[in-house]
Parts: sequence; structure tokens; C-alpha cells
Amino acid sequence: MSTQNTKTYFTPEELDTAEHEDLKDIYQSFTDKISDMEYPCVGAKAALNSKQIRLGLYDSMATAETTEQLGRDLKHYIAETIAAESEYMTMVAVFKDEKPATELSFEKKLWEQLQFLHNSDDSPNPWDPEVSSNPSDTNFSFSYNGTAFFVVGLHPNASRKARQTGYTAMAFNLHRQFEQLREKGVYDNMKKVIREREVAYDGAINPMLGDFGEGLEAPQYSGRQVDESWKCPFLAGKL
Repeated sequence: MSTQNTKTYFTPEELDTAEHEDLKDIYQSFTDKISDMEYPCVGAKAALNSKQIRLGLYDSMATAETTEQLGRDLKHYIAETIAAESEYMTMVAVFKDEKPATELSFEKKLWEQLQFLHNSDDSPNPWDPEVSSNPSDTNFSFSYNGTAFFVVGLHPNASRKARQTGYTAMAFNLHRQFEQLREKGVYDNMKKVIREREVAYDGAINPMLGDFGEGLEAPQYSGRQVDESWKCPFLAGKL
């Protein structure tokens, strides 16, 4: 069944005037989290304050229907972010019917969803040429529609306070945004500020938080702490 006529992608202006209270409640739960003075991610705060958060609303993770909708919305988000030359626009994909999960089961679902997205990618060149498609490579980033992303898993049972949200979600940011911040010379200071704030907010630095461009990216997506024996379940097969 096609879902092309079902609206699932919303701007803050649309959410402010939404008729459905559940939609407003979901958005409010995320804005409350990010607007907390102690919340460490200044990038998310910048996106919120400049009305550059985009909300994707879906049922359950890793279904054919959700994958079709999410893929369509990611293409919209990519085009909107690039057109605006935005450094902070972010898309939060919320799975409203997904029950609170353990960190391990959430990690499994997150990678299933990314695998479904990749398998459904019908673009001529699905992988961004600037990054690797091998999760064991230090230059790996998930790509869709030829565009590299950094993905942040969010859910009620996350061990890191900064990733604990009332709904199960995945935040998508274009990798090019990090490069734009680097080129402006503000990335390193921003990273330093975020880490200082995270220690204050969560009691310690996130042990999985590698520097952009250093270490492995794939283990950071779900938010679960893993060791070097961890194997990413994702396989890029259509390259």
C-alpha cells in the first residue's frame, strides 16, 4: 500500500498550528528536553531556537510503510537543508507506536531501520562518495540518496541522560553540516563546550563519543556503550 499521500513531515510552524493534540504533545516533549538550560547539545539548541527542527512522525520502526515514508521525508530534509545552506537543521524521526525498549533491542531496531532504508534506496548512487560504506572503516557514515548522515538514537531507556526521551526516535543530521562548521573554524570550540556541558549534565563524558573524523562512527548511533568486539549488523549491498 502506497503511503505517498500521508503527511508525515512537519516544520515547527506546522506543529504550532497542528489540530492533532498528540502531534503537539510529541513535539512539545522534544522541545522541553532540548530547551532545558542544562541540556548539553548546543547544536540542537541552535536548531530549536532558529526553528530548524523538522519532525517526521511514523508508526513502528523497520516496517515497509515506515521505510517508504521515512525515505520520502529524508529526501525532503536533504533538499531543504542544502537549499538553506543550514548548519543546524535536524530531522527527528519519531516512532510513536514503538514501545520502550532495552538498549540492546533498540540498537537492533535502529540498524534494522537503517538497513531497510538502504535496501529501498533507488537513487542512482545511494552512497555519498565522501564517506565509506563499511561500518568498520573510520570514514563510515550512513548514507541515503547519495547523502551522508550522522544518526543519533533516542529512547526512554537510554543510559545516557541526554538521549533519554519520552518517545523512541532517531535524529538525522547531514555530515556536510559538520564540515561547514569546521570550515568556519567553530567546530572544535563547539565540541569542547558540548563535552563540558555533558559532564555537568550526565556526570561523565560519553565513552562512545568519538571526534568527528576520528574513531568509528557506527557504534555511536544507538547510544549503547559497546566494546571493540561489537560488530555492526549493517551491510551495504547495492553499491
